[in-house]
Amino acid sequence: MQRSERDDPNDKKKYSSNWVFVFGNWISSIMVDPRQILAGFLTVTMFVMLAHMIKRDHFSSHSQVRMSSSQTTPFEGSKFAESTAVSVDSSGLWRDDAPELKPCWSKPSLEEVDRSDGYVTFSLTDGPEYHVSQIADAVVVARNLGATLVLPDIRGSKLGDKREFDDVYDAQKFISSLDGVVTVVKQPPSKISMKKIAVVKVPNRVTKDHIAEKIEPVYREKGNIRLATYFPSVNMKKSKAKSDIDSVACMAMFGTLDLQPEVRGVVDSMIERLRTLSRKSDGRFVAVDLRVDVLEKKGCKDKENSGSKSCYDAGEIASFLRKLGFGKDTTIYLTQSRWDSSLDALKELFPKTYTKEGIMPMDKKDQFLDSEAPTLEEVIDFYICSESDVFVPAISGLFYANVAGKRISSGKTEILVPSNIPGVPASPDNFISHYITKKNHLAYSCFC
Repeated sequence: MQRSERDDPNDKKKYSSNWVFVFGNWISSIMVDPRQILAGFLTVTMFVMLAHMIKRDHFSSHSQVRMSSSQTTPFEGSKFAESTAVSVDSSGLWRDDAPELKPCWSKPSLEEVDRSDGYVTFSLTDGPEYHVSQIADAVVVARNLGATLVLPDIRGSKLGDKREFDDVYDAQKFISSLDGVVTVVKQPPSKISMKKIAVVKVPNRVTKDHIAEKIEPVYREKGNIRLATYFPSVNMKKSKAKSDIDSVACMAMFGTLDLQPEVRGVVDSMIERLRTLSRKSDGRFVAVDLRVDVLEKKGCKDKENSGSKSCYDAGEIASFLRKLGFGKDTTIYLTQSRWDSSLDALKELFPKTYTKEGIMPMDKKDQFLDSEAPTLEEVIDFYICSESDVFVPAISGLFYANVAGKRISSGKTEILVPSNIPGVPASPDNFISHYITKKNHLAYSCFC
């Protein structure tokens, strides 16, 4: 729109001089009657005042827009009122990362253990949230037995989803990071029959006493063992009493696993895409662990006698985020791989909601999106959720717990645990994970 004369800083002088000129000419053209002079003066005054009013309205309209940006929009059921120009104050929604923590474990030496000739084998199963715990337990067992650890394979939750370790993780980094702690080989000697190796069940966060009583006797008798880790409970809280295996477990859990370059490249490209889509929030985005198949299995029922819920559906997450003040331009990443109609309630309030299918590079989809072998999809989810600006676990469990651990180690402590919030507004500070506010996560035992 072109500037008009009303935009000129000298508007006031121009209007005054023009009207004086007109008034002078009019006076000279009539007989000097006092009543006519008074009427003319009042007319001129009225026009000058009108011009000033128009000019004042033109500038004050901008300040009115700015004032409306601090107002909150009332929440109405599953929708927000659209009759007013939006705006929820976004200050305080995005926390800066805390300083990155440093490992406080000490690297033990192989000279401290009695070496033996046997091998410990195992597989990584069920997804990356299990992998970090399985690695820690296997390293602890192998070190306490003085055994050689065999690089694991990876087996997904679905039959036939089997991969080599270096299809997902950096094998050389894994081996070198454990140098001096346990000896790691890629393959056991050909003389060892994998089919005849004794299988030993290992509880997650295995203790030295359990190894001595339940595992070592089998190892001494058979010479080689295969570990099968099980999870009696989802407990990632730090122990009150430290043991002499804490340093080994910490290093194995937080210092051994890196993605291999191709997988890392896909994760990085997807994060970059999400940041590009988030220009209005300075490149920041929210990651939500929300998978339709898991929600259907869990049913999202209230926990007995507690009133809290173990999971939240798309509509509840949309309500939660909106009541905290996240606006419609917020970019949201879901761990769901492909769009499902049950997610529409979330997209209605947050149009910039994406699954992997929507942001993954086209040339990688055939390789990385495979519903029959979803291990790579799960790995992508784990690392994007670990590196997002805000993480919201819509589903409780080990994924949430181990993503929290990885975020704590890197200083990304904005983890918002959902709740059904009565009324609006609500402060995000009231929903920060207890892993953070109480510093009771295992990671706080490993990092200083």
